[in-house]
Amino acid sequence: MHLPDWIRFASDATLYGLWGGGLLSVSAFSAWRDFRRRKRRDIDRVGLMPWRDIGALTGFAGLALLAFAAVGWLRG
Repeated sequence: MHLPDWIRFASDATLYGLWGGGLLSVSAFSAWRDFRRRKRRDIDRVGLMPWRDIGALTGFAGLALLAFAAVGWLRG
């Protein structure tokens, strides 16, 4: 698979930032799904996915990776 040059030659901080942004988007998606699960009409139709836990874990990991990326970007 051919990767674009901006990914192949990106710094570690940029890669951390990309992964952190991806994890935060997964966290936002899981927050939306958890909101929909809490507002369901039929209380007995409980879903299989633990959206709250997924959102918390991916949110924490995404923020940590973005913090590492910001330190790397500031140091140059």
